[in-house]
Amino acid sequence: MATESSEGEDEVKLTGGNQVLIVDDDLREMGKKAAWSVSSCKTGNGVSSLRDDNLDTYWQSDGAQPHLVNIQFQKKVKLQLVVLYVDFKLDESYTPSKISIRAGDGFHNLKEIKTVELDKPTGWVYISLSGNDARETFVNTFMLQISVLSNHLNGRDTHIRQIKVYGPRPNPIPHQPFEFTSREFITYSTIR
Repeated sequence: MATESSEGEDEVKLTGGNQVLIVDDDLREMGKKAAWSVSSCKTGNGVSSLRDDNLDTYWQSDGAQPHLVNIQFQKKVKLQLVVLYVDFKLDESYTPSKISIRAGDGFHNLKEIKTVELDKPTGWVYISLSGNDARETFVNTFMLQISVLSNHLNGRDTHIRQIKVYGPRPNPIPHQPFEFTSREFITYSTIR
């Protein structure tokens, strides 16, 4: 269920979560091209726990809300999907219940593009960055910030087990108006 909030960004309510991460083939994971930082963390539960592909580890914040995850890219990138792994059954009051996603050129001009409410999620939660307009299928940005605004059961600190950021896969042959679908066509598509 999506509702429009007063500030113009999308507000979405999500329940559940998928136990298996499933992403379209036309998307690629962009997180490895970014510099990741967090607003605070407990010793041993830092930003590296968000990117280690281990669902048993987690980032744990340490301090007042909002808790922030900053994802900065060296050049402008197209982002289409954010996927979080959270587990209400294991983390209870540490599980995020309201998340805001912001994008911009840097810390100075971040704009909220999506607000999501989570209802006892367990598994992978998919957050699309596309807008209301069908032409807005991605966000073109230098920086993405994920802000945990509140937790379940009024918890103070938060646990997020994994974060993945996806963007559209580029056409393998530049300046080609169409895409070849087989390896054989791609092999013979250029002149030597």
